[in-house]
Amino acid sequence: MFGVSAKQVEDQLVICYQFTKIEIPLNQITSVTLDDTYGGSEPSAIRIGPARTTERILIRTTHQSYILFTNSVNMFSVIRAMLSDSAS
Repeated sequence: MFGVSAKQVEDQLVICYQFTKIEIPLNQITSVTLDDTYGGSEPSAIRIGPARTTERILIRTTHQSYILFTNSVNMFSVIRAMLSDSAS
């Protein structure tokens, strides 16, 4: 089973899970927070990853919200670092 991964490719955040690839322009991301609810606080958000995980990362953009389900405790700080690097 493949886990959720996130990386920066040029000016986009690329999220991969199994055979799905989602590209989000960094300039469209409005906030990245941890979601402490079990299933995610936003009903209309796109959910990515297996539901039985310890970390849930909520990414809000100008058009859509995404919830990443992951066991990676570092992914939140990695995504935040990508945003702060792109803002510089």
